[in-house]
Amino acid sequence: MPRSRLVAPVLVALLVVGVVTGLVTGALGSAARSSLYATGLWSRNGPSTISPGLLDSPASAQSGPSGTPVPDPSAAGGTLPVPVLAPAVEPGGLDPAQVRRVVSGVTVAGATGTYGAAVRDLTSGRLLYGHDPGRGLIPASTMKVLTTTAALSLLGPEHRFATSVVRGGAGRIVLVGGGDPYLATTTSAATFPARASVTDLAARTATALRASGTTSIKLGYDASLFTGPAWNAAWPASYGDVVTPVSALWVDEGRRGGHQIGPRTTDPSRDAAQAFAAALRKRGVKVGSVAPARASRTATPVAAVQSMPLERIVAQVLLTSDNDAAEVLFRQAALAGGGAGSFTDGVRVVTRELRTLGVWGNGMRLSDGSGLARRTRVSADSLTRALRLAAVDGHPELRGVVHGLPVAGVEGSLRVRFFDDASAAGRGVVRGKTGTLTKVHSLAGLLRSRDGSVLVFAFVINEPRNDYAATVWLDRVTTALTGCGCR
Repeated sequence: MPRSRLVAPVLVALLVVGVVTGLVTGALGSAARSSLYATGLWSRNGPSTISPGLLDSPASAQSGPSGTPVPDPSAAGGTLPVPVLAPAVEPGGLDPAQVRRVVSGVTVAGATGTYGAAVRDLTSGRLLYGHDPGRGLIPASTMKVLTTTAALSLLGPEHRFATSVVRGGAGRIVLVGGGDPYLATTTSAATFPARASVTDLAARTATALRASGTTSIKLGYDASLFTGPAWNAAWPASYGDVVTPVSALWVDEGRRGGHQIGPRTTDPSRDAAQAFAAALRKRGVKVGSVAPARASRTATPVAAVQSMPLERIVAQVLLTSDNDAAEVLFRQAALAGGGAGSFTDGVRVVTRELRTLGVWGNGMRLSDGSGLARRTRVSADSLTRALRLAAVDGHPELRGVVHGLPVAGVEGSLRVRFFDDASAAGRGVVRGKTGTLTKVHSLAGLLRSRDGSVLVFAFVINEPRNDYAATVWLDRVTTALTGCGCR
């Protein structure tokens, strides 16, 4: 296949990322670069396959690296490229009847079952289409939109979680978990997104120990930041290959083999401590016993590493539909809201925060942060309200929710979706969070329509007669909206 045909859909996706976020914040660079990393068009240590100036602002693009003017093709009698997308339009004027006709015109046998739907104009917030929009339904992983919204609102996008080592008495140090969901065993310069590791922490710890004349220690580990059961009572035992028992101290999300679906450790904090001990030994520190411990609040610090910023964590959670990290953020939200780091307080605090934000709806109830719990009920209307808040000017702290939405046909949980002829036009134009459980299929996000409008949408299907048909319908109905002349 010609190179141009391979790259074009990705560039369309990147332009949509920029157009949507640019409409509301002008924050093109960080969002588009995230997508470039995800799609392989940009690498941290290698040459780029796109023009280095693609992500520059219009102002910076007018001068070269030494400040020399760059010629304007139109001023020289040349022609500018034809825009890939329609230009932005003035807000308002959208016709709900047009939107209703577009949605109603998409039919797939056995697809919809019981479903809730909401489509809103991003600019005005007006509900353009609704089908039981306020009805609480099982959301599956679209629940992560609400969990990450609450976490960002409570903690802020720049918040980081520390994993630390402190003195624990004579000859003992204590590894203290700070609830970093992406703490790794080890990383390299090629790791993206960059994250903290116990290998780096061990290097800093060994340096500090040598400086104090210490060459032999006993190791304690403290995961007491989170409280209550590590396993949600609403999760069946069969979920053991898709979520790890929640812990404030783990490495590689407790995944054996590093895969998102597969065997998990049953004692993530112990495994993290063992990985840390092994890294210390490689640096010449003799490590004796390794056992649970409680660090004193007044303990002398030895070393620490910091997580990536919360906004980047949120983007990774949504891009990959990460159950493990979502559950850690649910506990972190509980702590930030004044509760203990338990499932119970997570439900209480996240519910309260969503009410404060004007996102909560009647008939909703929460059980966890990932959406694995089938007793959770969320409305399509609530999802569109949360997504719109994340996109408009009034809540820049929530912008990571929009940045993290996968691009259809390009990345994350939407990489292998929108594959048939009836949904191909949605590739690169639809951004959305998927949700999938047995007999539950959902999709919520943003898209750009043919007339230049930006629409916020959520479709939540429960009990379809055919699961495959439900997925096809979701892809086709959102694609149909991208072709809407809704004025």
